[in-house]
Amino acid sequence: MPREMEVAGVLFPSLLVAFLVAALLYLLLDWVLARSGLYHRVWHVHLFRLALFSIIFGALGSLLYG
Repeated sequence: MPREMEVAGVLFPSLLVAFLVAALLYLLLDWVLARSGLYHRVWHVHLFRLALFSIIFGALGSLLYG
């Protein structure tokens, strides 16, 4: 996998693209979890959300560079 991706002549780091995809996936998953009521069972919601985003971004990053 290339380290940079070219879009209209501008080079972007591939981790930036992974970050944006992870952010979209996180927002979708966060909406689903909030609607299902899972956050009422979680002790520290903000820490859970941070861990959830970290897992998604780490998984995408390892797919790119793994």
